[in-house]
Amino acid sequence: MNEKTRCLQKTAAGLSSLCIFRGLLKDPVIAALKDFAGDPSPASCAGFVSELYRRGTDLSVYLLNAVLEDENAYMLRKAEDKPCDPVMEECAAHELAFFQELSSLTPEDAAKAMDYDGFLPRWQVSEMDFAAVYADRLAHIHEHGYGIFAKYTTFIIENGVLTPVKHPDAISLAELGGYHTERQAVIDNTLALVEGRPAANTLLYGDAGTGKSSTVKAAANQYADRGLRLIELKKHQLHQIPHLVDQLSKNPLKFIIFIDDLSFTKNDDDFAALKAILEGSVSARANNLAVYATSNRRHLIKESFSARDGDDVHVNDTMEELISLSDRFGLTVTFQKPQKKVYLEIVHDLARRYEVSLEESQLDMQAEAFALGRGGRSPRAARQFIESLKAKGL
Repeated sequence: MNEKTRCLQKTAAGLSSLCIFRGLLKDPVIAALKDFAGDPSPASCAGFVSELYRRGTDLSVYLLNAVLEDENAYMLRKAEDKPCDPVMEECAAHELAFFQELSSLTPEDAAKAMDYDGFLPRWQVSEMDFAAVYADRLAHIHEHGYGIFAKYTTFIIENGVLTPVKHPDAISLAELGGYHTERQAVIDNTLALVEGRPAANTLLYGDAGTGKSSTVKAAANQYADRGLRLIELKKHQLHQIPHLVDQLSKNPLKFIIFIDDLSFTKNDDDFAALKAILEGSVSARANNLAVYATSNRRHLIKESFSARDGDDVHVNDTMEELISLSDRFGLTVTFQKPQKKVYLEIVHDLARRYEVSLEESQLDMQAEAFALGRGGRSPRAARQFIESLKAKGL
């Protein structure tokens, strides 16, 4: 047995004995690397490199990112500003040093360990200080987060589990035209949340296509690098809010719980869950999150005349409770359909951004005609119009 083979076996033993970073043994690349180190062969080496190639070619970069994104007891204590026992600090330092050494494994080392002179798929390694980078991540954990929150910025709920959106809408505030006053109110409130100041639960109300949802997503994207994450819920998932708040309340990041196109019927069971968080009940409110909702209905309730004739003894009190839900939002921002001047300003702004060469008079005339065919002026109609021009090569 040569020296390189013994080093690989030592690597396999080191991976098996991980404690703080033990969760990384489930990582497909690290699991394949462990198999290769435990039983060096061209086949096991190829299996490891195949897993690495699915995610990149630099082993050092991959291992460092895996370590930084791992959610473990040590990082959780640091995130909550809790003291760590010296034995845990010692273990963390030892395992970081181990990954540092592991990250320097080269294809040449692998070939020598197997005493193999045939072709082996190659990979890259880089010089990185794992301990220093990890310490910096802990020092700025309020911006970067940990676990899946370090890797992704947008989430949904699937089967009761918080699930990352791997390809979220990347819209930016610069892409949105018009509604400067309305949008600034949302930005100011979002910035307050990011900076740890009191932030209001926010209702964005108005006509369809006016950019309410885009405003929320763009604001979340704007401050993602400062520790803001977006969690989108469907209306039927509102009953999960208390559990979600408990899960997130100690997280060092800030969160927007986003409910798009919100409305209720009179006997909707989800009404109470939203009401609880808006009223700030102890079990449903945390300082690091705010609810943002969009709706085409001012009072969020699908109200009918028959509802007013219900069998409730105090029917007026019941209806008042239903229609006053929107008043429980601390901030309401109204997005009305734009008048002609504002609509054309949005069209011109988008035309410049998309480099549309059409003369202004023709642009305005066609934009108005397009809006008429789409049921009225709106930012959505303006964007669709400009995109239709680009599709024609104008």
